[in-house]
Amino acid sequence: MFDSRHIKTFHEVVRTGSYSAAARVLGYTQPAITQQMKALERDTGSALFVRVGRGLRLTEAGEALARHTSAILDAMSAAQEQMNALTRLRAGRVRLCAFPSANSTLVPETLARLTVDHPALRVDLLENEPPESLRRLTRGECDIALAFTYPGLHEQVPEGPVEIPLLEDQLTVLLPAGHPLARRRAVRLTDLAGERWIAGCPRCRANLLHECAEEGFVPDVAFMTDDNLAVQSLVAEGLGVAMLPSLVLNFMRHPKVAGRPLRPVSRRKISAYVLPEHLRIPATARVLDRLKAVAAAKDGC
Repeated sequence: MFDSRHIKTFHEVVRTGSYSAAARVLGYTQPAITQQMKALERDTGSALFVRVGRGLRLTEAGEALARHTSAILDAMSAAQEQMNALTRLRAGRVRLCAFPSANSTLVPETLARLTVDHPALRVDLLENEPPESLRRLTRGECDIALAFTYPGLHEQVPEGPVEIPLLEDQLTVLLPAGHPLARRRAVRLTDLAGERWIAGCPRCRANLLHECAEEGFVPDVAFMTDDNLAVQSLVAEGLGVAMLPSLVLNFMRHPKVAGRPLRPVSRRKISAYVLPEHLRIPATARVLDRLKAVAAAKDGC
């Protein structure tokens, strides 16, 4: 393996025609140039120059190396520029995997802020509910995963990723606009023990069953769907009530649906997960910084 400094010096000696001229251009002493060329000759295993009078002439090995030095130096320069760009966040690509309601709320605002500050940074958007999003992270299929957990379910997170808490998302009961309980400012689960329910994603469904069990009843789940818009439409038609996170209601508000907070308050925790070594990648760190800023503005809303 050649020392890049020696290649650069060799290129300058060839260009200027002498050690002394190369020394002046590079700001070295002539003995330093001589020592570098001797080191390069040891690396190549061959003499690179022969003296002809007061000048230098390339040997056959020297001519072979000289034909490649410009390409080597250009490649090194391009690599250094790319690394500098990544470090300064002029460029970079991050794969972000999030669940649907985060992709509709936290992610767009995060990307808008990144576009202003770092327009060359690219974010590839992926979508999966947890725990699949966390599995994709551990398999190396994404760089950041957004996931949510419900404290009462004692959910297991895969070992390895670092958790970065973002916000707590309050749960809300959805009622048909004409429902008697829609006149209240807040609703208790026990007030809805006799209702039919529309359940959401598997994790949300499990939490609904858990919270109702804590209140002493089993909900009558009439419909199940992962589509948050479908949940609201079913509630709007009077086919049941539902429990959704407030984050969903930030971007979907059906005119025939009333959302009321639960009492006592129940929340899910939303976090970003990243592998430890990815925290040192500037582009990934910047996306995380923007996610935290956007989440902080929404936390408690």
